Amino acid sequence: MSLNRRTFTRAAAGAAALAALPSVRAQGDRILLAQSAPFTGPSAQLGIQFHAGARLFFEQLNAQGGIHKRAVEIVKLDDGYEPDRCVENTRKLLAQDPVALFAYVGTPTSLAALPLATAAKTPFVAPFTGAMGLRQPFNRYAFHIRASYNDETALIVKNLANLGLKKVAVFYQNDAYGKAGLDGMQLALAAHDNKPVALATVERNSVEVAAAVKTLTAAAPEAIVQIGAYKACAAFIKAAKAAGYGGTFYNVSFVGTQALADELGKDGAGVVVSQVMPSPYNPARAIAREFVDAVKKAGGEYQANFSSMEGFLAAKVVAEGLRRGGKATREALVAGLESLGQQSIGGFNVSLSPTDHAASHFVELSMLTGDGRVRT
Repeated sequence: MSLNRRTFTRAAAGAAALAALPSVRAQGDRILLAQSAPFTGPSAQLGIQFHAGARLFFEQLNAQGGIHKRAVEIVKLDDGYEPDRCVENTRKLLAQDPVALFAYVGTPTSLAALPLATAAKTPFVAPFTGAMGLRQPFNRYAFHIRASYNDETALIVKNLANLGLKKVAVFYQNDAYGKAGLDGMQLALAAHDNKPVALATVERNSVEVAAAVKTLTAAAPEAIVQIGAYKACAAFIKAAKAAGYGGTFYNVSFVGTQALADELGKDGAGVVVSQVMPSPYNPARAIAREFVDAVKKAGGEYQANFSSMEGFLAAKVVAEGLRRGGKATREALVAGLESLGQQSIGGFNVSLSPTDHAASHFVELSMLTGDGRVRT
């Protein structure tokens, strides 16, 4: 059989189209999750560690037969923690027909991506953010595994009040994430008839903190609460200490605890970080023991820290939702996750239902020791 030029051109175009869609063709024998996160730039460790923890769980799961004999895979794209890049990535990822968008990192990026997920009726599961703007109003396709920034800031302010520290300043990232944390701080302080004595900002993906250090240290606060990522928060702490500031520093979990400890070294001693995941350094919970054991067995690039623990636990919840859903479809995953009810995942309590997609309100405080370790 011979091909004329027109037929050949059509056949070649069809082959090219199929080659451009490998994930769609492969959906029959795998379950695809899609992630946009920072894998380069000053927030890279947040994406790298969260992804590694999730991949570690799914590698174990797939070795045991996956979900209904299908492997679970994560396809990822780097957004550098920038909303515009995240939107572009999300469009590309949705074109690959994933069962869910999973483990997005950051408030501004997640706020940009969630409308696309909603329009595509695609579950948006376990974003690494505690912003209330992603939780209210209720969105049928958004599922949150971690506690909110309001939960974290409430505990921080309670701790400050218990210590008798009333002069509190806030250093925050000048975007939706920083403002979400600031809102939580102002709300929590108001409940104690208090308000910040000073405010200062840093731009996203920047470590230009000199002006903020000058503004906040001039107010002589007893404590400074930071709503930022590890590079900027570390730069601020070092500069404030160099300027003679002797108060206490508090951070919310998104900072990236181990990355912050690594950046600060000895300057990290006494820095407090709120946590929304069980400590990987405390074997009291079964989930911590399971996670640390998996890290040891896998070796190589895998590390046990709070960010990778969150990825591991989020993957575990998604796997349970897929099991319960029966079919590996978007609607089945929504139904599967909503059917979880109250569950203990190795001692970490989660609760999901058709009317509540915020699985946890767990928060506790940790402290950096100054030698790269974290005490809980």
